[in-house]
Amino acid sequence: MIKKDLFIIMKQETIAENIMELTCTSPLTKQMTEPGQFLHLRVDTSEDLLLRRPISICDVDVENETVTMLYRIDGKGTKRLSLKQPGDTINILGPLGNGFPLEATERGETALLVGGGIGVPPLYYLSKQLTERGVKVIHVLGFQNQVNVFYENEFSALGETFIVTADGSYGEKGFVTDVIKQKDISFDTMYTCGPTPMLSALQTAYREKRLYLSLEERMGCGVGACFACVCHVEGDTTQTLYRKVCTDGPVFPVGEVVL
Repeated sequence: MIKKDLFIIMKQETIAENIMELTCTSPLTKQMTEPGQFLHLRVDTSEDLLLRRPISICDVDVENETVTMLYRIDGKGTKRLSLKQPGDTINILGPLGNGFPLEATERGETALLVGGGIGVPPLYYLSKQLTERGVKVIHVLGFQNQVNVFYENEFSALGETFIVTADGSYGEKGFVTDVIKQKDISFDTMYTCGPTPMLSALQTAYREKRLYLSLEERMGCGVGACFACVCHVEGDTTQTLYRKVCTDGPVFPVGEVVL
């Protein structure tokens, strides 16, 4: 059953260059217990913004019925969303999709969470839940440069955190894969979300590990009806098998889909 509600904005502020933190409230937040799922937002009712915007869930306070989302201002829809104020409402569909499998990592094991850019936010709710289950968490978070960095303190409060920037203006210089190797980080499970080149590099390097990847794709309906976000199944020589990122994902185990 598709769930939809008018969420009331509690807070909205800029936390990095073009990165907004949006907190809303609705009784539907009580159903947002699976990290890695996403929400589909209809910014307003104007005719030039017919499609909803998929935004990942960064954090949930079930008791107080609030959900926090981080998003990047990257077009007309998100620009208009950034202008909304506390007290305004947003039509939100969700939670949607299949998230990260918490049960893949047992108590006492180590989980490495690797995020890139706007792929970082869903890892925060994941890290909180893994920590509560007795899992040791390590974070490697990649950004373009210093002005793009966000949530360093929040992640550091949960576990060891490495920040890496492509230009070296903050933290380590290079890419997330460089830091994992340089620091010789060992882990039992890796969870990752970010741009496809980053996911592809991690999949190549750690294909034999327990690895779960969350894909970022443009979507139409968000509920599996429009086929706008399909990806092919790895090893399918017929090129006829596919998965829908919105309903089969966005999280897939390593080797299931072609990146």
